[in-house]
Amino acid sequence: MAKTGGDILVENLIDWGVDTIFGIPGDGINGIIEALRKRQELIRFIQVRHEEAAAFMACGYAKYTGKLGVCLATSGPGGIHLLNGLYDAKMDGQPVLAITGHSYHDLIDTFGQQDLDLDKVYQDVAVYNARVMGPMHVENVTNLACRAAISYRTVSHINFPTDLQDQEGGERSPRNRPHHESSVYARRAALPSMDELRKAAEILNQGKKIAILAGRGALHATDELEQLAELLGAPIIKALLGKAAVPDDSPYTTGGIGLLGTKPSQEALEDCDTFLIVGSSFPYIEFLPKPGQARGVQIDLDPLRIGLRYPAEVGLIGDSRATLRELIPLLRRNESRGFLEKAQDAMKDWWKLMEERATRQDKPMKPQVVAWELGKRLRSDAIISCDSGTIASWFARYIPARRGQMCSLSGTLATMANGLPYTIAAQIAHPKRQCVGFVGDGGFTMLMGEIATAVKYELPIKIVIIKNNALGQIKWEQMVFLGNPEYVCELQPIDFAGFARACGAEGFTIEDPAACGDALDEALSRPGPVVIEAVVDPNEPPMPPKVTARQAAHLAEALAKGTPHGGKIALTVASDKVKEMV
Repeated sequence: MAKTGGDILVENLIDWGVDTIFGIPGDGINGIIEALRKRQELIRFIQVRHEEAAAFMACGYAKYTGKLGVCLATSGPGGIHLLNGLYDAKMDGQPVLAITGHSYHDLIDTFGQQDLDLDKVYQDVAVYNARVMGPMHVENVTNLACRAAISYRTVSHINFPTDLQDQEGGERSPRNRPHHESSVYARRAALPSMDELRKAAEILNQGKKIAILAGRGALHATDELEQLAELLGAPIIKALLGKAAVPDDSPYTTGGIGLLGTKPSQEALEDCDTFLIVGSSFPYIEFLPKPGQARGVQIDLDPLRIGLRYPAEVGLIGDSRATLRELIPLLRRNESRGFLEKAQDAMKDWWKLMEERATRQDKPMKPQVVAWELGKRLRSDAIISCDSGTIASWFARYIPARRGQMCSLSGTLATMANGLPYTIAAQIAHPKRQCVGFVGDGGFTMLMGEIATAVKYELPIKIVIIKNNALGQIKWEQMVFLGNPEYVCELQPIDFAGFARACGAEGFTIEDPAACGDALDEALSRPGPVVIEAVVDPNEPPMPPKVTARQAAHLAEALAKGTPHGGKIALTVASDKVKEMV
């Protein structure tokens, strides 16, 4: 029996090692769904409740496996719904293939139902973007789409008219010889030249106060980063996507950077004379050394990113781990250890401050308490997925990354709603690992229907919701950065534990800080999907590590203008953040 266009697509995906596809069926992709049904022993289709979640899951799957993530959606609105998750993949450099349907090929652009040219819509998000022209076109297009997504670590897109999915293969054009392409992915050596390595070593060997910024591109270079830090006497500062690059209990790291970072990290960057960036495009340049303050060296796979945030004198183009292995033998031990020791002493004080914040017994419960208690209970193999908003502050500071764990969030796009789909994807990719989502009530609400997906596939995920009944990040931005009263940020409360039970999951509610640890122990021990809603103080601000006079003035101005609950906010800030303001 001749193969259809859908058959050819699915068999090619299997050849590329794809074993999981996330999506929702629809009449625009019925031929592909049938091809998947016939091969369900080789490739599984995970049915989600919203296509946006499918794209997030494909991105999370790529982040937590290093493999190609694949999502599938029908024509028109289905394909449009994928876009947010696909931009998340593009901006965080993850290989994702999106497959969408289209109307009948001979009715395209004739004002039919769902007659939307998704290949045109996807022009910006996808590095490779093609519409299938017939069943004999599928093999070529699929190979190129997979190779482009994996090689460039970004998004590819195949748009497939519905009738061509069912059409059996026929005659090829004279130049389209059968199987002239392959599903072989060739890896680059990705090493800089020895001349550039020597130039970089010369700069680093001359430095006395050296700071290292590690990002997503350094996640696989933990040992090399610590060896480098010991040689150079250099603290390792971590961009948020690089949180797991070095465990937080390492003596070499000062933790995060920026609004979600630590005071020791900020002070190290303000005082360094040499700055090494490893696999990071951290965007907030106001937190980096001032141009001219420090000599710069940068390691990155992408030549376009060299000198993007800081004026590097030498750019080393290559894989972070492989490049560091070539660079380290060229380095001399920096005998001036004072810079690192100062940072280490400051981190001891910082962790004492974090513990003080996180062990308070005030009511309403502080969000820091939940993050701290959760962090202590996560297994060494845990995969932690966070959402965007104030939740990212508590995740960054109070849930320490330990060796062997993985963690991520929507780093560059910083979209809401990714946390739950990421957690589902992590559990599907790693069924024996502990997979936990740490999310805010605003982000969770957007795609909360995916709890039903977790129930359907019996995934033992644990979702911890920090419930402050507000769009907290926007609330504090309005006040601290603009000096405006909070407006339209309060959320109508939802009984998330009751919702979870209605979906078939378990639901817990935590309100008492004294009971938080025991409640988390019980919830984490349950075998199936569990939602834990932690009701917290909505007036607890995620203040920067070093509060500027301007930010303090803006907050005071916002309170004076009539921010709701201004008195409670003022009391919280005065009691909880006084050490950071002086």
